[in-house]
Amino acid sequence: MFLTISTTGDEKTPATDLSFLLHKHPDNAQAFSTSYGTAHVVYPRADAECCTVAMLLEVDTTALVRRGKGKGRGGAPDAALAQYVNDRPYAASSLLAVALSRVFSSAIRGVCNARPERVQQPLPLRVEIPALPARGGPDLVCRLFEPLGWTVAAERVALDREFPEWGDSRYVGLVLESDRLTLAEALRHLYVLLPVLDDAKHYWVSADEVDKLLRAGEGWLPTHPEQKLITSRYLSRRWSLTRQAMERLELVRLAEADDSEVEDLDNAVQDETGTDETGNGESTTGETATGEGAAEDRPVPLAVQRRDAVVAALKESGAARVLDLGCGQGQLVQALLKDPRFTEIVGVDVSVRALTIASRRLKLDRMGERQASRVRLFQGSLAYTDNRLKGYDAAVLSEVVEHVDLPRLPALEYAVFGSARPRTVLVTTPNVEYNVRWETLPAGHARHGDHRFEWTREEFRAWAGRVAELHGYTVEFIPVGPDDPEVGPPTQMAVFTLTAKDSTKEEKAA
Repeated sequence: MFLTISTTGDEKTPATDLSFLLHKHPDNAQAFSTSYGTAHVVYPRADAECCTVAMLLEVDTTALVRRGKGKGRGGAPDAALAQYVNDRPYAASSLLAVALSRVFSSAIRGVCNARPERVQQPLPLRVEIPALPARGGPDLVCRLFEPLGWTVAAERVALDREFPEWGDSRYVGLVLESDRLTLAEALRHLYVLLPVLDDAKHYWVSADEVDKLLRAGEGWLPTHPEQKLITSRYLSRRWSLTRQAMERLELVRLAEADDSEVEDLDNAVQDETGTDETGNGESTTGETATGEGAAEDRPVPLAVQRRDAVVAALKESGAARVLDLGCGQGQLVQALLKDPRFTEIVGVDVSVRALTIASRRLKLDRMGERQASRVRLFQGSLAYTDNRLKGYDAAVLSEVVEHVDLPRLPALEYAVFGSARPRTVLVTTPNVEYNVRWETLPAGHARHGDHRFEWTREEFRAWAGRVAELHGYTVEFIPVGPDDPEVGPPTQMAVFTLTAKDSTKEEKAA
């Protein structure tokens, strides 16, 4: 299997920046072991004007059969000869997609410390794949790639050039060109669409493939015109997984279709004064039609009260290095940057779109060097452990847990409390008991359509107590917003503190 990625440049923005983004030195020929063979990475050309990286994947078909326990395409048994004599060593498929993910993992995530300013910049890209199985022909190739901003050239490959009467094969030679995409976006397109065009995978598709699809499809799959076909083929036509993925994609699409900020969507209901708790409609100048003084009587939006409470708790804990997990569009990160006591602030979110907006909000591209050294944004999922999250003083999960399916909540708990283990963890979440105080919220409805649940005070305390006991923390609870004597506050916050015994163990381990 063979694939090349090329870009052009000049002296100011040399094309060799591609090698930094890929984390592969152009002067070295490198080999990487995969489960089914070896991926070789070389640079046929690398200078300021043009840089081309080539990946050659050598597939060990014997290992493929043995590791697959005799199963072939889609898990169906093949004839004995077909297991060893097939197109897999030559035609791009899910094997190549997995190799791209393995070899260029940092590039796919959009991580590059050497050239951070280039990560979010579109590049003039050209991708060439000489042999690509396309069940649907060139027409389907165009339908999949063109809506993503690619110019597509897909030519059918003849079965045998010496015998044109035999007709064309199901393969195409593919050339993709675009100057509108980042490298990370391009790699994610390939990672998803190569096995979709082949309509087969070399491994069993399990439930975690839905998460992989949604991560790689972030920012483009929810609105793709061929979303259903892509989802079905990527998940090997397993209808239960396809239905689950389609439901989650629809929620994402609805959220992205709204031009409101993430925080405006979360808990966007009105309080008794007629002002929604995110502050929608509040005058940016502090003036209203009734005069300057009227604004002074207007209550502080709950979103602002929540951020203030989080910042106050972080100060109380003495934290200097802080993680904002599920940072959204960077409102809390922006607030923390105003206080010099917070020396390192890291925003983490699974949404590339939210991180892009956060970067614009924080003006990272125009930020001074000293200020920029205090803040980082990167993509990550709290459903998985991540070594990048270790070693911090505090972590914040503000209005995050209620967006997680309950069966997946233990994975988040372990990733934060069991693996990352900051000294302090702050968790805020809606208090469902308070919902009755909002007349505009229909009875029985959650504050936002994406909330998987909303806890009572008793349920939240039970969850927090269990997590604290399991992972060696103590926990206290702080009300956020007006503390109603009957139903409690609109937002409830838990402050987890690593016990002295466990904290000492962590310091010795470090």
